[in-house]
Amino acid sequence: MSIPDYMQCAEDHQTVLVVVQPVGIVPEDEFFRIYKRITSVAQVSIRDSQRNLYIRYRHHYLPENNEWGDFQTHRKVVGLISVTTCRSAKEWPQTSDRFHCQKDVFGATLYDSRLLVFGLQGEIAEQQRTDVAFYPSYDVCPDVEKRVEDFVESIFIVLETKRLDRATDKSGDKIPLLCVPFEKKDFVGLDTDSRHYKKRCQGRMRKHVGDLCLQAGMLQDALVHYHMAVELLRSVNDFLWLGAALEGLCSASVIFHYPGGTAGKASGREPSLAHGQGQAADAGKRHRPGAQEVLIDAGALTANGISADTSSEIGRAKNCLGPEDIIEKYKEAISYYGKYKNAGVIELEACVKAVRVLAIQKRAMEASEFLQNAVYINLGQLSEEEKIQRYSILSELYHLIGFHRKSAFFKRVAAMQCVAPTIPEPGWRACYKLLLETLSGYSLCLDPKDFSKEKKEVTQSLENYTSKCPGGMEVLTLPDGLKLPPVPLSKLPIVRSVKLLDLPVSLRPHKQKGLLENNMSSKSPFIYSPIIMHTRGEERTKKIEFRWVQGDVCEVQLMVYNPMPFELRVEHMGLLTSGVEFEALPAALSLPAESGLYPVTLVGVPRTAGNINVNGYHTSVFGVTSDCLLDGLPSVRTSGCVVEVIPSLPRLQLSTSLPRSAHPLRPSKEELSSSVSVQLFNGETQQLIITLENIGSEDLETLEVTSKACNTKEKLFGEFLSWDLEEAVSQLPLKPGQSVTLTVNVKVRLDFSGGENLLQDLNDDGISVTGLPISSPLRQVLKPRAETKPLGSESSKTDYNHVKTLEAVMTFKYSGGAGKVEGYYRDLSLGVHVDVEPSVFFTKVSTLPATRTRQCHLLLDVFNSTEHELMVSANNNQDLVLHPSECQRMAIQVAKFDFHTLPQPDQEAVRYTNPKLLEEERLHTQASMISSTLGITWNIISFDGEASVEGVLNQLVLEHLQLAPLQWDVVVNGKPCDCDIIADCKVGDAVPLEVKLTNRSMNAVGPFALTVVPFQDYQNGVQNYDLQDAVTFIGSNTFYIDMVKPTENSVCMGALLFLYTGDFYLNIKFQDDSAGQGKELPPSWFGLPSVHIKALEAPIEAGA
Repeated sequence: MSIPDYMQCAEDHQTVLVVVQPVGIVPEDEFFRIYKRITSVAQVSIRDSQRNLYIRYRHHYLPENNEWGDFQTHRKVVGLISVTTCRSAKEWPQTSDRFHCQKDVFGATLYDSRLLVFGLQGEIAEQQRTDVAFYPSYDVCPDVEKRVEDFVESIFIVLETKRLDRATDKSGDKIPLLCVPFEKKDFVGLDTDSRHYKKRCQGRMRKHVGDLCLQAGMLQDALVHYHMAVELLRSVNDFLWLGAALEGLCSASVIFHYPGGTAGKASGREPSLAHGQGQAADAGKRHRPGAQEVLIDAGALTANGISADTSSEIGRAKNCLGPEDIIEKYKEAISYYGKYKNAGVIELEACVKAVRVLAIQKRAMEASEFLQNAVYINLGQLSEEEKIQRYSILSELYHLIGFHRKSAFFKRVAAMQCVAPTIPEPGWRACYKLLLETLSGYSLCLDPKDFSKEKKEVTQSLENYTSKCPGGMEVLTLPDGLKLPPVPLSKLPIVRSVKLLDLPVSLRPHKQKGLLENNMSSKSPFIYSPIIMHTRGEERTKKIEFRWVQGDVCEVQLMVYNPMPFELRVEHMGLLTSGVEFEALPAALSLPAESGLYPVTLVGVPRTAGNINVNGYHTSVFGVTSDCLLDGLPSVRTSGCVVEVIPSLPRLQLSTSLPRSAHPLRPSKEELSSSVSVQLFNGETQQLIITLENIGSEDLETLEVTSKACNTKEKLFGEFLSWDLEEAVSQLPLKPGQSVTLTVNVKVRLDFSGGENLLQDLNDDGISVTGLPISSPLRQVLKPRAETKPLGSESSKTDYNHVKTLEAVMTFKYSGGAGKVEGYYRDLSLGVHVDVEPSVFFTKVSTLPATRTRQCHLLLDVFNSTEHELMVSANNNQDLVLHPSECQRMAIQVAKFDFHTLPQPDQEAVRYTNPKLLEEERLHTQASMISSTLGITWNIISFDGEASVEGVLNQLVLEHLQLAPLQWDVVVNGKPCDCDIIADCKVGDAVPLEVKLTNRSMNAVGPFALTVVPFQDYQNGVQNYDLQDAVTFIGSNTFYIDMVKPTENSVCMGALLFLYTGDFYLNIKFQDDSAGQGKELPPSWFGLPSVHIKALEAPIEAGA
């Protein structure tokens, strides 16, 4: 065996070797596609057993290596899978013969074989054969893996049979002597009856059985056999096979300790110990170097040295080696292999296996000793390709243990071997690739950026020279008159882009509407042309959209980077401009080594108005002053270098009495100059004092203030922000350094009435009127106190005490100076963020009639949603005290409202406005009128505010509160009557009765018929209408009213005569047969007051 397998690892000892080869002409890509599918079956679980069989596949294997199969069974080819293409039945006999010839190559060791035939169809393909599988094509072969699994199981059956046959050999003293190829001539003529010979046979067979047990998945049995083989072979100094037994013992122990494998990738293998695994592991941990390897009972061996039952030995053997012992046994085995020059390949592969184990154990120094030994192993005459492979593998193994420089050395040797003089066609490409891979091991790099030392020396020399003779931008004139233009140092630093920056938002000038300049180009008669013809020069002279202002600091951003491997100091860097007078403010900067793109901002102040052109920049680096013009730097990107400078404008600085806001205005897309935040109770008003200071050099001549709400999802009643600008405007013009203040009222009135869901079950029994305490069951329905509620609980998301947000932006538009003359102005923007907490809100609103027809009682259920006790007040009503989370009813007597006096929208607005919006506006106006009339306020400690009913007044309540368009006035005996007014008269006197109708509606009404019916109320539920003997009418008791036009009135006159004293009531009602609109108009329009008349005794005249 002359060619080593450098990819061998310890766990390969438990695999069986299967060769996969093509028969005849098979396309290479198709063969390797099938080969890949076959090799996917690398592990098979044996049926009716807990054992696994591992398979190692090779598509090329030297027959001479197969001769070492008795020495180590994993080197024996036990399976053959042939892949062939057969297109017709005529080709089949020849194909079959080739397959049998191929089997003859490995025939002595094969357990089983398979032939996979692709392309053959017909009668032959339909034959059922176990050793041949037919497929119509390489694409249609779904059960290849299943065939391979069946094939592997058949190999296992043969393997198990051989294991049992060898382990239970009863042939007496005739145990065959297993030999390696080079030993056969050495044993000719030996005494086969000697005890020494018998022990040699027993030891070698015991080691062979251990190999078979390891392949068959019986790891514990294999360990026992290996131990016993070591003892037998050591006693007869059979060093070659002793080394093999030790290596087998090491491999079995490695498989136990490292089930993931040692080949550098996870093999997914598990320990094969099914029984006694814990004992074996404990034994391995207890094993001490130098201790006796195995304790064997004298009766454990039969007469021929092979025991059929190893169970007694398993229990008493220190079976598995520890990690330290594995390496010691590897060393011992390699030393024995070294005694035989024909075992060089075995020795080399054992070194490689030991190195892989040590790499997992992270014992690099010991691994390097094994590799050093492998370097000096003589394998005879190797081809150039084999030498390259050997050195490359050594390099990879050194890299595996972390010896990168040593790895680079052997990789370089492999690279030089690629172009050795003995090679007819040198592999320069492979040599170059391998040499590149050695650079990291030698800590070398071909990147030009790493040549920093030379660059630094040159720059230091330049600084020394310029300190003696500074460099500038002067033109040099030679003696012959030739003038040399200055050359700028534009590469230190390198500038990639130049960008002119707009002024900050608060300083940007704006043009008054109607004064915008006509910037349309006259170069083309077309409004738009898709063909854009321009050059980089035109791009640089293109005028930028924004404007700069005279006297304000302007900025230009340069993207620069330092290409040097050290820090670059630029002592002086400024702008080069033309067009207007410009004061450049130079900057000094320090760029880190190889900084990458780095932003640098250069500033300056334009002193005059006009168009300014940024031509470039000047620098001072290493004592060399350079003027770098953009026209000479084609690699510099720019979006334009010409910008208009307008005349100067005043500058305002804004400060407020409220703290700055930490909340960005969410829906606002504007850049704010400043922002404030405040937290208020709903209905509260807060004053915001804004101070505007003129910090510029021009007078402030005009000032306008506007506001705009940012979020409109919250329903807001009334004005959010209000102010009076007259006092501030009266102080204009504002000189530089002076300031003016503006008071803004921040008033929040939001609708929190959506929280009445928890109170929907409240009824009149649970609510007291005008301050009586609320009942206990109701208090349990309401929300708990905040201090007893856990933070972040789910209930906190749905209760009343949630915070709503209002946001608005105030804009201050101002101008002055020469800029105002040209029509320019500036603006400041102030964001106002208000968090609104609920104070009180009304959960229910209803009405009750009052004692007068033009009045009613408004019933409000008031809920205190705060954590404090508060007091609620209303106009002409007693105060109401509410405890936290308490709800009480408040009754307010109000005069009905005449909504017709409210201003009406003009006809044009009605025509172009959505009717729904008009209706909402009408309801809002009416509710606002009611809320202002009620004047409901609340007070919490030192806080007070308004409580608005605008959000809870529905249409029905508004109708009850509205003064009817038809006003009825009843006058009895010259006295107006209503529910609470009593008219008195004398019995026997005629009592005049007058009914007056005033039409305040938009249409004419009538005619109507009214009937007056007197009655007496006994206050016990009984009413007497039979009063013919007590009351009589002078004339008819029915009044007729003709049509009454809008804004006009109609009066009906009549009289009554009371015959008895007493309290009488008059019920004035409409007759059912009234013609006209009586049945079409709402009943509320006919609310006539009830009349109460008290008839008194007539005084007795004197002398009667």
